[in-house]
Amino acid sequence: MTCQTYSLFVLSVIMMCFGHFGNSLNLNQLQNDIDQLKADFNSSHSDVADGGPIFTEKLTNWTERNEKRIILSQIVSMYLEILENADKSKAHVRHISEELYTLKNSLPDGVKKMKDLMDLAKLQMSDLKIQRKAVNELFSVLKKLVDISPSLKRKRSQSQRRCKC
Repeated sequence: MTCQTYSLFVLSVIMMCFGHFGNSLNLNQLQNDIDQLKADFNSSHSDVADGGPIFTEKLTNWTERNEKRIILSQIVSMYLEILENADKSKAHVRHISEELYTLKNSLPDGVKKMKDLMDLAKLQMSDLKIQRKAVNELFSVLKKLVDISPSLKRKRSQSQRRCKC
C-alpha cells in the first residue's frame, strides 16, 4: 500500500466500523477531497514515508470490532485535531471535517473508552494509596477477567482436576 492510499484506507476502515458506508457517504467525492487535502499539506514530500505509517499499522493489532471502534474513535479525534488548523474556507476541508464529526458522534462510547485507557496509563502505581485501592479491587478484577475469558476457566478447572492435594 502506498503512502497516498493510507488516508483513504484508514477512512474506509473507520467508516465500515461505524456502519457509515451505505448511508450518505460518497467515497469518490471523499477521495477527491482527500487528494486536495494532501496537496494542502504537501503530503507527497519525501519525508512522509519515513518511519512507516502512523495509523494503519496500529489497526492491525486491534482485531475485534469493538476494539477497532475504540482505536478508530481516537484516530478520528486526531484527524479532527489536524483539521482544526486547516483552512475552513476550503470546501474539501469542511466536507472531510463534517464526515469525521458525524463518525465521531456516532460512537461516543469509543471516545470514553479511550479516555479510560489514558486515565489508567496516568495512574501512579508507586503511590501507596493507589496500591491499597488496587489490591482491594483485585478479587473483583480477577473475577471479571475469568467471566469474560472461557479459556481461563478451562485452564483453571483442568489444573484443579490434575492436582490431587
